[in-house]
Amino acid sequence: MRLIRKIFQFFIDKPIKEGTILNGRYKVLSAIGAGSYGIVYLCKDMKTQETRVVKQLRPSKRRNKKEVELFKSETLLLHTLNHQNMPILYEAFSDNDCLFYVMNFIEGDNLEDLVFLSEETFNEKESLLILSQLLELVDYLHKKDIYHQDLRIPDILLKNNEPFLIDFGLSKQRVSVSSVQSPINSLPKKQEGILELKQQDYYDLGEILLYLLYTTYSSKNKKALPWTEELSLEKETVHLLKRLLGISEPYSNISEISADIHSALKAIQKSHKP
Repeated sequence: MRLIRKIFQFFIDKPIKEGTILNGRYKVLSAIGAGSYGIVYLCKDMKTQETRVVKQLRPSKRRNKKEVELFKSETLLLHTLNHQNMPILYEAFSDNDCLFYVMNFIEGDNLEDLVFLSEETFNEKESLLILSQLLELVDYLHKKDIYHQDLRIPDILLKNNEPFLIDFGLSKQRVSVSSVQSPINSLPKKQEGILELKQQDYYDLGEILLYLLYTTYSSKNKKALPWTEELSLEKETVHLLKRLLGISEPYSNISEISADIHSALKAIQKSHKP
């Protein structure tokens, strides 16, 4: 059954051809990404002559009520964002029975490509500084009752060493029970478990930090060891990582994490690490 579904998707979910005009306005320049339920295109806005990013719900998903609701939910969530390091939503539309929404184009280098293709390295201080900036973005989301739930290096762009979040497909937003809009991945105001949602975002931040720290690691052992043994880190950074990853007492709020990041940076400064 899974094989049949993949074959179906292969034929149905072919990217839109270059030069196609969407919604009578957006000229497809190229397909620049694809996820489990969306395809992303770089487009030219024929009205403003500016570059835009257009995301399409995969055609194979357009009959799936849950996937459609998730796509609409992401669109509604993006509409609530107002942060220079996050996408700006311009409009949503339907074209040829497919769903789309339009965002601004953010120039930057994908963090996953930097790590695995360009083999760029980030020392302990640089990694912590990026984490600190990402924490500010997560703090912004949490204050708006939005929980990302899928913070990964492919969803982060770096521009002048500044991180930008670009994908909110699995994010959850806490809304009023009486709200008119009730997307599938929204959370009632009184629903318990908000701490767990926060801690999932904290855990994801811990994994991102580990990815960055491992860029300077060269294996000397044939046998893989725990990161606590493979990486040479300040004890404050180890403490931070253990709490982010839930190895020791998990964090309960952003301010605790921020304080420990600053402690780790101070420790690096005292030890004269780069």
